[in-house]
Amino acid sequence: MAKSKVNKAQALLRIRLCKSTNRRTQQHRACVAGLGLRRIGDEVRLPDRPEIRGMVNRVRYLLDVEEIQETSSAQTR
Repeated sequence: MAKSKVNKAQALLRIRLCKSTNRRTQQHRACVAGLGLRRIGDEVRLPDRPEIRGMVNRVRYLLDVEEIQETSSAQTR
């Protein structure tokens, strides 16, 4: 396995659930759950990676997304 370089200033996405998942498709509910969101107003900070961006893009009408810079290497969930 190749070692990946870790940047000290890693880009993160602040993702907040703004609308309910009631009456949404099962795939959209699964994307929201996969992002770690459960209720309206829940917020998570996830690394800015293509797979996260894809899930956000699928349910963008339910979310509020903001790019932030984090200086520490710890992720907050």
